[in-house]
Amino acid sequence: MIVESGTKAKKIQQYLGKDYIVEASVGHIRDLPRGAADVPAKYKGEPWARLGVDVDNQFTPLYVVQPEKKSKVAELKSAMKDVDEILLATDPDREGEAIAWHLLETLKPKVPVRRMVFHEISEPAIRAAVDNLRDLDLDLVDAQETRRILDRLYGYEISPVLWKKVMPKLSAGRVQSVATRIIVERERERMKFVPASYWDIAAQMDAGADASPRLFPARLVAIDGNRVATGRDFGPDGRLKENKSNPALALDEASARRLAEALRDQPFVVESVEAKPYTRKPYAPFMTSTLQQEAGRKLRFSTDRTMRSAQRLYENGYITYLRTDSITLSPTAIQAAREQARELYGDEYVPAQPRQYNRKVKNAQEAHEAIRPAGDRFRTPGEVANELEGDDFRLYELIWQRTVASQMADARGTTVSVRLRGTAATGEEVTFTASGRTITFPGFLKAYVEALDEGAGGQADDAESRLPELTEGQELTAAELVPEGHTTSPPPRYTEPSLVKAMEELGIGRPSTYASIVKTIQDRGYVWKKGQALVPSWVAFAVVGLLEHHFGRLVDYDFTAAMEDELDLIANGEDDRVRWLSGFYFGGDQGSERSVARAGGLKKLVGVNLEEIDAREINSVPVFDDVVVRVGRYGPYLERVRDGVSQRANLPPDLPPDELTPEVAEQLFAVPQEGRSLGVDPVTGHEIVVKEGRFGPYVTEVLPEPDESENGTKKKAAKAKPRTASLFKGMTTESVTLEDALRLLSLPRLVGTDPETGEEITAQNGRYGPYLKKGSDSRSLENEEQLFTITLDEALEIYKQPKQRGRRASASAAPLRELGLDPVTKKPMVIKDGRFGPYVTDGETNASLRKGDTVEELTDERAAELLAERRAKAPAKKSTAKRSTTRTKKDAAEEPAKTTTTKKTPTRRSTAKEKAAAK
Repeated sequence: MIVESGTKAKKIQQYLGKDYIVEASVGHIRDLPRGAADVPAKYKGEPWARLGVDVDNQFTPLYVVQPEKKSKVAELKSAMKDVDEILLATDPDREGEAIAWHLLETLKPKVPVRRMVFHEISEPAIRAAVDNLRDLDLDLVDAQETRRILDRLYGYEISPVLWKKVMPKLSAGRVQSVATRIIVERERERMKFVPASYWDIAAQMDAGADASPRLFPARLVAIDGNRVATGRDFGPDGRLKENKSNPALALDEASARRLAEALRDQPFVVESVEAKPYTRKPYAPFMTSTLQQEAGRKLRFSTDRTMRSAQRLYENGYITYLRTDSITLSPTAIQAAREQARELYGDEYVPAQPRQYNRKVKNAQEAHEAIRPAGDRFRTPGEVANELEGDDFRLYELIWQRTVASQMADARGTTVSVRLRGTAATGEEVTFTASGRTITFPGFLKAYVEALDEGAGGQADDAESRLPELTEGQELTAAELVPEGHTTSPPPRYTEPSLVKAMEELGIGRPSTYASIVKTIQDRGYVWKKGQALVPSWVAFAVVGLLEHHFGRLVDYDFTAAMEDELDLIANGEDDRVRWLSGFYFGGDQGSERSVARAGGLKKLVGVNLEEIDAREINSVPVFDDVVVRVGRYGPYLERVRDGVSQRANLPPDLPPDELTPEVAEQLFAVPQEGRSLGVDPVTGHEIVVKEGRFGPYVTEVLPEPDESENGTKKKAAKAKPRTASLFKGMTTESVTLEDALRLLSLPRLVGTDPETGEEITAQNGRYGPYLKKGSDSRSLENEEQLFTITLDEALEIYKQPKQRGRRASASAAPLRELGLDPVTKKPMVIKDGRFGPYVTDGETNASLRKGDTVEELTDERAAELLAERRAKAPAKKSTAKRSTTRTKKDAAEEPAKTTTTKKTPTRRSTAKEKAAAK
């Protein structure tokens, strides 16, 4: 049996015993070439070799065994020698089906091969899967291969456009580019947003000594029958929206204060009381996207962190398969949830009939069971507490709570709305309203309450606000009347949970890809985090602008969603992949009405647009007035033209686009680009200035211009570079003096010569702090002052000590901040200052702070997330065990005979028209 992970293999081996050999492929063993080095020699001259897809021959992919997987292939072939049957037991989805097919094509077994599918790793599930084997589903393989080829064509055709027109090393992706656009569009809305101010009156009403509660809150909603404006009545331009049928009255501060004063000591009458029964049904069990959203809201997990933890839980037999877009539970799971709810909460908390959850799933072949605890009887969090810890325990508890709650009774209660009427001393008729909610039976809320999206407002499902029993005509008094001012807020930035929700609603991507897409756009530098919010970089503005103006359909939401539907038709065997890919790439009448085929195909689209793209225009993002942000190869900067003179200013790398206001821009332009003069170096006679640079403030000398010859031309002279030096921590451009600058420019300082080796030892200040250098051997210094004071003997003593790499040299330094316990290791987390900047550590793992993270504002959740990501990237420990062979990176090309595969699609000759289109 071949599964995908070593953890899974060990678990399943325990269930099946010695009659089975369970091996792991460790993910994919074959893929399209990653670069020219992976392309076999016999194909290097082919015009399609760069793509790795023969677009003129049925879009036949060129598959190569990944260099680091050669040993794994040899291992699997060796294990096959003495078996009588092979079971391909990779994951039960499209990707797993493709991995199984690649294993079959690469290993070429001579014994029977069957496909084995299971959705949880428990002994009953594994034995049931062994008894219900099937053949490979080639439609699913086709669907995965079509997506892989499509993504390769998209990325390899569009990314070079970004390299030429924006900057090198950028990438474009079918879903990643659209996800980036979603975030950029939200930031554009925030940048254009004009806040509006409005006022109202908050009151504390007194229902009398016999009432319970006696005081309750109410708020002004109308004056003389005219509705008082609230935040939703204002548009993004800061103006009141036009509403002819129900116009709103915007109160200013003076009016609100005057009215509040006029209402003091005035009686109020209950105009109406409306009570309604309240019912709330339980939430559906988790599917991939809702698990990512809720783990992000409740546990502050990134999507990537959620999926890593869920993968561990699945592989160790705690939950069912984690990649699903289904909310259906099996009959045994429904029974298990109902029994557990009855045991824990009582019969009244379980409805008479089991609850069934269904949703329209676009690809029925991937509609598995919802994510739930594994087994026919769910283990409670208390029962697994000694086995799970940290992220895994918290996520299991979340899944268990949600699953049990999904089979519980409705929450019931009552909502009450009250309208109060009063007359001000100045004659105005006013209306106040109050609302309350009481929950008489909590039902499923006893087990689980869903969290709210950050910045979304509203109140939790279990929130209560009681009002006293009131009757129409009852007189009340106002114990307190407080004028309150409000300011409208821009739409909130996306967080990882809300971005996943938006992608799901738009039909972009699939559950199995959300986490990787969200991670990719951050790793590529298109998006960075400020707290939990996702902030687009200026490079993202340039890239999205280019794609919108010149490749609009490729980042169109409807087109991208329609493409997903068309790919699902291929998965269901209802469409032909070659026909569809041909239309997408070469053009024609294939695909939907919004298809790229209608524009002549991707290849033609790139060829036509490339020369028309004005790089300067694309890399200029207008922000306000005459100010633009230019995206240069060395980073973004501000530019404007005043009185015919171009002015430039550096942009702080951690300044979010919507915080670039005219006031901030003026401050940045006010920083002189030529620097502040500190005086003249008495030795060289050169002027010394301090400047702001991309990597912070620095001092430099101004070299004289070359002399001019008699005919007015400048003499050729050897280019001399001015001395420069970064300011120390604690120094600012305003406080640094000429004496400070001369000391900085004196570096590097010769400390002396090592008497044993004859090598010079110098003290230098680098980007990552002060250090000693002897040949190629560098050693960190504790502080910057040592650069000027350290002696040769002290330096030699440092070099006698064992070298400590990276941040270990500063491990003994006092932490910058102490945080809470890491949820995985249960060890205290601290922030330290290392050679490469501030980092968080639990004593075992170190993780650098990212763009947008600050020492002062870093939360425990964010620190734990950084450490979890760093652990996931850590290299695997070498092992002599056969199954845990370590991956190694090599760039050697695979032998042609072993790597090329002509897929099952029948070949045909390309027509003359197709060849012409390809050329």
